[in-house]
Amino acid sequence: MKINWGTAIVIAFVCFISFIMYFVITMTTDSKYGHDLVVEDYYGQELQFQSEIDNQEHAKTLKEDITWKKTNDGIVITFPEDKDINLVKGKVFLYRPSNKQFDFEIPISLSNHNLLIPDKRLLDGRWNIKVDWKYNTNSYLYKTEINY
Repeated sequence: MKINWGTAIVIAFVCFISFIMYFVITMTTDSKYGHDLVVEDYYGQELQFQSEIDNQEHAKTLKEDITWKKTNDGIVITFPEDKDINLVKGKVFLYRPSNKQFDFEIPISLSNHNLLIPDKRLLDGRWNIKVDWKYNTNSYLYKTEINY
């Protein structure tokens, strides 16, 4: 049987479409290719986005911003020296983009303007740190990305 060029093009298109459909179906049905949102309550957090922007802008008015450094014990987050540590309240959220099971949140409990995040809680790789804190009635937000 002789196949002309028109039939060959149709067969090539059908094979290509079948190939693409195989991968689409595999990616949507296989559980190892998770399609989770970045965070559980994505839409709820999106509604709070403007207040985060306001808190970040408010943090820019500080004389001294939050700093961090990596030590042998973990990550040390240093709060401004001009603030009374007894009036600082809030939480630190560490987000692991590659695996949400490693995400965790700790309350701010300062000693000498420092907060230590223990090394045993952190894996090597990228982390997003979000420090949401209040001093008196003022709210501040500090965000950064680190490679641990």
